[in-house]
Amino acid sequence: MCDGLAVNDHRTVNRVTWDERAPAHAASPEYGVERFVADPEHLSEVVRFDLPRLGDVSGLRGVHLQCHIGTDTVSLHRLGARMTGLDFSGASLVQARRLAERTGAAVDFVQADVYDAPQALGEAEFDLVYTGVGALCWLPEIRRWAEVVAALLRPGGRLFLREGHPMLWALADPRPDGLLAVEHPYFERPEPTAWDEPGTYVETDVTFTHTLSYEWNHGLGEVVTALLDAGLDLTMLTEHDSAPWDALPGQTVRDGHGEHRLRDRPWRLPQTYTLQARKRG
Repeated sequence: MCDGLAVNDHRTVNRVTWDERAPAHAASPEYGVERFVADPEHLSEVVRFDLPRLGDVSGLRGVHLQCHIGTDTVSLHRLGARMTGLDFSGASLVQARRLAERTGAAVDFVQADVYDAPQALGEAEFDLVYTGVGALCWLPEIRRWAEVVAALLRPGGRLFLREGHPMLWALADPRPDGLLAVEHPYFERPEPTAWDEPGTYVETDVTFTHTLSYEWNHGLGEVVTALLDAGLDLTMLTEHDSAPWDALPGQTVRDGHGEHRLRDRPWRLPQTYTLQARKRG
């Protein structure tokens, strides 16, 4: 668990961790950068999975919060949205801008902390706020995030979020007997969970020197309530028994859509969810 560092220190630790991993992620087959370059119609697996729920984004002015190396951002651009990507990692944005340049995508990328997004981008400027898998766990306060989303959206604009399910984040590491055990917080706690892990979630032979990171979980009810209190109305919430990465190695199988689900009784565990909400007004 947390060792008493201030939130700003957590942010610094997490940023250097992401800075170091960005080039390895861009070179990995999982992110498929070369596929984006070779095929002008290629979309990220995350965006492609949610196409039936995303709907038409043509002409929408959108911002992708915590965009990392920009594969989802460029995918939304290819669907017709006028996209801006925002991330706190400068090294990630180097890779994102390189991807946009190589693919001819007219996407702007801005370096800023997500909590500072309204000041960096302007308030009530966007029709669409998009956030992808594995973003909210880096934020200590879900209510503050919801207020940022509300500030960025014009009245009637929408949030589209696909995220790891808080039940998945609360599980212990896979056990030899295959049982699913709850080990970590499900609800948001003031103190983060500290992780010291040498690798990353993609295939790479890179040896990392920055291995420490801090994360927070946010219960599904906490996310929904924060958005409602910030002035958004929930229009969709779908839980999925799959994730776009192998969250439980040794216990999952990959389906034809590139998603991983439990080999044994996958209906036991929600691994991700998709949420949509509209700003009142």
